[in-house]
Amino acid sequence: MDIAIAIVLLVLIAFVIIVLVRSVRIIPQARAGVVERLGKYQRTLNPGLTLLIPFVDRLLPLLDLREQVVSFPPQPVITEDNLVVSIDTVVYFQVTDARAATYEIANYIQAVEQLTTTTLRNVVGGLNLEEALTSRDQINGQLRGVLDEATGRWGIRVSRVELKAIDPPHSIQDSMEKQMRAERDRRAAILTAEGTKQSAILTAEGQRQSSILKAEGDAKAAILRADGEAQAIQKVFDAIHKGNPDPKLLAYQYLQTLPKIAEGSSNKLWIIPSEVGDALKGIGSVLGTGPAPVPVPAPAPPTATSSDAETLAAPGGVDTPGSQA
Repeated sequence: MDIAIAIVLLVLIAFVIIVLVRSVRIIPQARAGVVERLGKYQRTLNPGLTLLIPFVDRLLPLLDLREQVVSFPPQPVITEDNLVVSIDTVVYFQVTDARAATYEIANYIQAVEQLTTTTLRNVVGGLNLEEALTSRDQINGQLRGVLDEATGRWGIRVSRVELKAIDPPHSIQDSMEKQMRAERDRRAAILTAEGTKQSAILTAEGQRQSSILKAEGDAKAAILRADGEAQAIQKVFDAIHKGNPDPKLLAYQYLQTLPKIAEGSSNKLWIIPSEVGDALKGIGSVLGTGPAPVPVPAPAPPTATSSDAETLAAPGGVDTPGSQA
């Protein structure tokens, strides 16, 4: 009898513990729970302590209210120019209504994946390969708009959609690499040609400026040299006129200057000017050593004699018009 009573007490204690466990629930932060009473939606539990009616209320699995990130496997998509590209997508979403996420859709993650795939094919199908590779922001915006509108009634808010990778076929990748390599080579050749052109222009401009400056320097030097020579000649001329030299002194200076004409090892022939005689005459008259110049009479023209006339009239001589008569 005591054993039976102990067993009953143990059963009652176990029942009470089970009832307490099923009646008292603690909902963590950023979680939400849906309570069904007799199989019908009763309420949504918020974070904190809550009490349930055992064997009447049933708590469904808790839902995570934080923003979730789901990366979907690569999906083959055909572009407008009939090229198959593989696109990886990443979707950022958050559960905003636990009741709608529980009763409006069976598996919202799978639904978001399928909806993303179909929307991506519709969007990328209207673009060619180049536009698909360069219009990621446009594709992301269109995907987010369509997904947010479709998942709103599921209690889900899509915050962002990102294209993680767009992989064209290997043959297209090789062609694109060759095209880019050719484009880079073309740009390098253009830049090299531009550099050579600019270098040639700068070199020619420098040479032109150098020639101009050199010519200006030569011209200024010639002008200064001519001015110096003119001033020297003017000073000599003024000094000569100021000293009032006579012809005798000038003749003496002229004779002293003549030996300088023959200076130098390359002089093989010395031409004496005609003025030397006059200078010598002047010096001789000064020193009194030379005789006075005597005028020399000019020779008389030859006259014809009788013998010459006979010779001209003889045979073999010069015929005259009178002899022919």
